[in-house]
Amino acid sequence: MNAYNVGIIGYGWVAGAHIAALQATGRARVTSVLSSRPLDESKLAAQHGGPIKVYRDQAEFLAQPDLQVVSVCSYPQDHARQAIAAARAGKNLIIEKPLALHHEDLAALHDAVKTAGVRVCVCFECRYSSQLRTAKALVDQGLLGRVHYAEVDYFHGIGPWYGQYRWNIRRNAGGSSLLSAGCHAMDALLLLMGHDVEVVSSYATHSAAKEFASYEYPTTSVTLLKFRDGRVGKCASVIDCQQPYYFRIHLVGSEGSLLDDKFFSTRLGGLSKKQWSRLAVPMLDSGDVADHPYQAQFEAYFHALDRGEDMPLTSLADGIATHEVIFAADRSAAMHDRKHPPQS
Repeated sequence: MNAYNVGIIGYGWVAGAHIAALQATGRARVTSVLSSRPLDESKLAAQHGGPIKVYRDQAEFLAQPDLQVVSVCSYPQDHARQAIAAARAGKNLIIEKPLALHHEDLAALHDAVKTAGVRVCVCFECRYSSQLRTAKALVDQGLLGRVHYAEVDYFHGIGPWYGQYRWNIRRNAGGSSLLSAGCHAMDALLLLMGHDVEVVSSYATHSAAKEFASYEYPTTSVTLLKFRDGRVGKCASVIDCQQPYYFRIHLVGSEGSLLDDKFFSTRLGGLSKKQWSRLAVPMLDSGDVADHPYQAQFEAYFHALDRGEDMPLTSLADGIATHEVIFAADRSAAMHDRKHPPQS
């Protein structure tokens, strides 16, 4: 098996989680960091267990001949531009969500990757969580029958107490409630129901709490999806809630239902119809990147690179399909807001 030299763009909260997960795979060496601020190489080496060269110039960073993979962990507004530059330099890519804040940047990223022929891992890492893998298995094995209705909702109060808040409040950085955080829920909904979406309709609103007053965009949105085969789904993205983190999944099928870690199926004889049966799987119960399943995702990515194949579950095509629906939802919410402006 190959060992890959990885460079990190941006050195913040999420970069630390990437470095730890990359090193833990045993398949990667984080050899360099591109940072807009000065970093102490000796401290980086001590913290991460090996020498890491710090670059301030992007062209010099990407010119490293032995650099095989670039992990983009910078601010969201920079993701597409930096990923395009890395692709043009022939580097395989790990890209944090969101891929881009605008549709035209997403299209440019797609074209750059296609032209360069590099492989991409999109950080919708929740697809590798126990909760989503189990939910997908129940669907794929038919234990719920034909799932005709699905809800996947994201509740996470991103206020001043949270590190992401300082830039997340800006429209040109956070983008929208869905782009900044709720994208994980929309991506999970599409994983479970498929990407063949026909109609997208969304509404958005604001919290009255003073902690969220600085946001430049609506902090709660709810999106309804109609799939071409007639099935429907709902995704709420609530980043202004006053409650613990909650990643909610409710699937309703012709032979059963799933609600978070509880399920019922008529295809399993003997289950009580008066109470749920429990699944012994850990839930997605934290927004902290340190708790996200990056290691499993990165291991799958390196296996794909070994075989010269696209990334399973979280390829660029998968990521683009999810972003297309998110952009459609944000357009719908903006249109509805213009039609029904807030009452004074």
